[in-house]
Amino acid sequence: MTELQGPDRFAGVETLDDLYAELKETGMGPGWNKPEPSLYPAPKKTFVPAHWSYKDARAALSVAGDLVSTELAERRNLILANPIPGNTYATTRTLVAAYQMVRGKETARSHRHTPNALRLVMETGPETYTIVQGRKYLMEPGDVLLTPNWLWHGHANESDTDAYWIDFLDAPLVQLLEPMFFEHFPEGIEKATEVALESPMRFAWKDTQARLGAAPLERGMRQVALGDAAGGSALDSIALAVQQIEPGAATPRRQTTANSIFAVMFGEGETEVDGEHFRWSRGDVFAVPSWRPFSHKAIGGTAHLLRVSDEPVMRMLNWLRETD
Repeated sequence: MTELQGPDRFAGVETLDDLYAELKETGMGPGWNKPEPSLYPAPKKTFVPAHWSYKDARAALSVAGDLVSTELAERRNLILANPIPGNTYATTRTLVAAYQMVRGKETARSHRHTPNALRLVMETGPETYTIVQGRKYLMEPGDVLLTPNWLWHGHANESDTDAYWIDFLDAPLVQLLEPMFFEHFPEGIEKATEVALESPMRFAWKDTQARLGAAPLERGMRQVALGDAAGGSALDSIALAVQQIEPGAATPRRQTTANSIFAVMFGEGETEVDGEHFRWSRGDVFAVPSWRPFSHKAIGGTAHLLRVSDEPVMRMLNWLRETD
């Protein structure tokens, strides 16, 4: 190829193939001849609907407890990576979920990071807690606890019973945008200076139950948002909602540009996502990627789901579209 620049470089070009060859040397590409379109009429189906079993995760973590110490691993967890080619981390495009276990009489050191995080507690004994910015938050089954970005947080289990929960983070979004920072607490686990019995950082299951009891029943489901006192989302980039599906009820088919991860708090049921059917029970997790139509059905009794979504991001950028 010629070393010329500007008009002289393209002076001898007579065919499209010659033009493409010269353009390649300049680091530019013809917009009219892209390998793939950069704009398309509807969201691509890149991430797929997927389902993970709590029973499998619990059994695996129990074995891992004998093989992996918290000194070896920052967190003893199992990442729920969406089963698409090349992906080893994200559960949906912007969110990741993971099962975590802390053994009895064990601690998990404190750290902080720019991703926002939260956890849904599945099983604990007495005196299991997380420490966020020097405050102790008790962890009981059904509780949802927040760790907003760049706050120190660590975990401790003073009981004789192993504790299990599900973590959710917006780390894939942070990785995509690149403002990722992570730091270890210099003294292992942060010491708790006070116990926070009531706090916007902890949504106790008993309180959520009471709110659900007062919520209106609409098309077979009651729903409450877990957010701040002003009615905003729980975290800057993550919205949380608990859905109570009545026995035998099926929710309307819904479609949204928001990416969602659902975790089964209690009960059993089935979800259809874009033609795929997932039968679920307590502790299971399933992914509903952007613009995949879905509906839930409770089987055998009342079911409770936690929905974790990137709705605040979509709304802030005016990209949120929904259909019912």
